[in-house]
Amino acid sequence: MRITIDIDDQKLDEVLTATGQHKKSPAVVVALDEFLENRRRQAFLDRVLAGKTDYQASNDEVEALSEFE
Repeated sequence: MRITIDIDDQKLDEVLTATGQHKKSPAVVVALDEFLENRRRQAFLDRVLAGKTDYQASNDEVEALSEFE
C-alpha cells in the first residue's frame, strides 16, 4: 500500500543507518517489522512475568532439552 507520511529527516536517516537499507521504503518496512516483533516479545514477556502462561515444564526439564548443556 502506498501512503504519504511526514517523517523527520533526522529520524529517517537514523532508520536508514540502523537497518542498513539504502532506500527509504525498505528501511521503513524493516523498522516497522522490528517494532511489531518487539511489541509481540514484550507482550509475551509481560504474560510470563504475570504468571498468565500454562507452561508446565520445570527448569530441569527445560535444561534437559538444551543442546548447549
